[in-house]
Amino acid sequence: MTTPPRSRWLRNFHPAPDARVRLVCLPHAGGSASYYFPMSTALSPEFEVYGVQYPGRQDRYAEPFVDSIDALADQVFTEIGTLPEKPTAFFGHSMGAVLAFEVARRHETSTGRPVLTVFASGSRAPSRYGDEREFKDDVALVGVMRELGGTDPRVLSDPELLSTFLPAFRNDYRALQAYHRGNDVGISAPIVVMTALDDPKTSDAAARAWHEHTTGGGDVHVFAGGHFFLEKQPQKVIEVVTQALRAAG
Repeated sequence: MTTPPRSRWLRNFHPAPDARVRLVCLPHAGGSASYYFPMSTALSPEFEVYGVQYPGRQDRYAEPFVDSIDALADQVFTEIGTLPEKPTAFFGHSMGAVLAFEVARRHETSTGRPVLTVFASGSRAPSRYGDEREFKDDVALVGVMRELGGTDPRVLSDPELLSTFLPAFRNDYRALQAYHRGNDVGISAPIVVMTALDDPKTSDAAARAWHEHTTGGGDVHVFAGGHFFLEKQPQKVIEVVTQALRAAG
């Protein structure tokens, strides 16, 4: 049997072709597929986990960025369509959450069937975007990265290292600045909301508003640990994801 060529977009760190359910994970602004390596380790082989690799970072560093949420969602949806058919759920953190929602919308429109579940982690609902601050310089953007956490402070203090990380974050943040959906835009798949009360970018009300964008309901799970609570409470996050995927699948 010929091994299929490695996808530029999808990273399957722990192949599990016999798993009944696939989970596609979409990174945050400035993030990359490797962020989900620990989740793949924890969930495989019960679930087949893919991390999405956006252009312009890691091994795709030389490729141009995609500068809008819609264009990125279109390309991710097309790439996922090359995989063998299998019940699929999406996990997205921060910017990845709105991308997960948009890819799920495209799936429903194209196939007429809902995805299993969308996990919206560390993000306001689509109707709560559209008021992002404009930043005139990179100093202000670095301030946002510091506020959110998730980036090694040594990187933020090293101009050479920072120059490799900042362009992707700048591009993705601008894409989010231009993103908004009315609460009349939704999906039929359940949305599992995961949020932290001490997240500086997401209020409890703005996170719970995700359920205005689905007719499928879904639970809300509240954590502590700031915007990147996934790193502070990984076991609790895995428990939520596992239970929801088992119930949906």
